[in-house]
Amino acid sequence: MRSMFIHKTNFLMRALYPDFIWKMPSEKKEIFLTFDDGPIPEITEFVLEELEKYQAKATFFCIGGNIKKYPKIFQKVINQQHTIGNHTFNHVKGWDFQDDYYIDNFNKCEDIIVEQCSMSDIRNLFIDHQDSKIELRMFRPPFGRIKRSQAKEILKTHEIIMWDVLTGDYDQSLSKDRVLSKTLQHTEQGSIVLFHDSIKASKNMIHALPRVLEHFSEQDYIFKSL
Repeated sequence: MRSMFIHKTNFLMRALYPDFIWKMPSEKKEIFLTFDDGPIPEITEFVLEELEKYQAKATFFCIGGNIKKYPKIFQKVINQQHTIGNHTFNHVKGWDFQDDYYIDNFNKCEDIIVEQCSMSDIRNLFIDHQDSKIELRMFRPPFGRIKRSQAKEILKTHEIIMWDVLTGDYDQSLSKDRVLSKTLQHTEQGSIVLFHDSIKASKNMIHALPRVLEHFSEQDYIFKSL
């Protein structure tokens, strides 16, 4: 039996968490690709190669532990001028942990991101705040699960970036063709699209990503980082 999977973020979720960014307001044909859980050898490098073919930019929400293990791959992301976001150090689900532990894990990831970036790279850590000239860093909670108390603390320094389209590439019950078709169906102008550069998601992502890039490029969309 096919599992129920919500590929398109509904209005109710956005209404419940209005301080989070779910989609980008845009009057242009722009799409915002994001990748969670890297950097990972070969997989993140595949993503970078595909993006380069279309002169596409994206945002990578990185796990601190993976940055520590694979700093050279992390640097490739930086060198290709993609933007970077925090995804905690150990891929921690906020609902399962006390606030102090969660914030410490978040800070540990932030520290290693800054440590691995040169001064000229620091600009790639920021996003223009939608309501002011202040620039804040970016964070995406693993699994999309975060307590309001945790979010309140993180929002002091970071935008919390969610998604408009969840590809489902990591879901082993979804075929690679379904991942592709649903991503094409739901992606539109201003969409924040969530892929994963992870081992678990690699089969579906490797199938879908090149075809998403090709499909929307043929329709004169551009792919931008946040």
